[in-house]
Amino acid sequence: MSTDTHEVEVKFRVKSLKALSAKLRAAGFQVKTKRTHEMNTLYDFPNGDLRQRGEVLRLRKYGRTWTFTHKGPGDAGKHKSRKETETTVEKGEKLNDILLTLGLHPRFHYEKFRTEWTKAKGHVVVDETPIGEYAEIEGPADWIDAVAKKLDINEEDYITKSYSELFLEWKGQTGRSTTEMTWRAIRAKDHSS
Repeated sequence: MSTDTHEVEVKFRVKSLKALSAKLRAAGFQVKTKRTHEMNTLYDFPNGDLRQRGEVLRLRKYGRTWTFTHKGPGDAGKHKSRKETETTVEKGEKLNDILLTLGLHPRFHYEKFRTEWTKAKGHVVVDETPIGEYAEIEGPADWIDAVAKKLDINEEDYITKSYSELFLEWKGQTGRSTTEMTWRAIRAKDHSS
């Protein structure tokens, strides 16, 4: 399956997973996918060409399903907005080999547990990451704002940063030198300590 969409979303920090789940149910959301492990690898050329252009090339394993995604440069605003092209992949390990052969390199690894909630015009995903809990509201911009209001999320709480940007912020705040946002890397002591 392939999709070519214009993704519009915001992230926000989750203070309580239990409270957020209750608010989502009260707002009429249904669980689409129960808590599922997700592993992501971002690729780039050695010169960082994709990052410099604001693009993302990602290989994701969500449960047993592999997807390959390209995200174009984002538009500035209170919502994160960018073109996204995604396709399912039968064998992610083989695609990794192809990308390496083409000169692309893994730039960043990150993992999380994701629960997907859905409602008519969009969805909310709840992510448990090694650096904290976050949620994303994705759909039409006005719908995002309406859902955020129902969830008691103010516009000043909107986050439009990527997980790699949030990870770099976390590293700056904690002084950690780890290069991956994985539980194993974050639990390990830094060599500099």
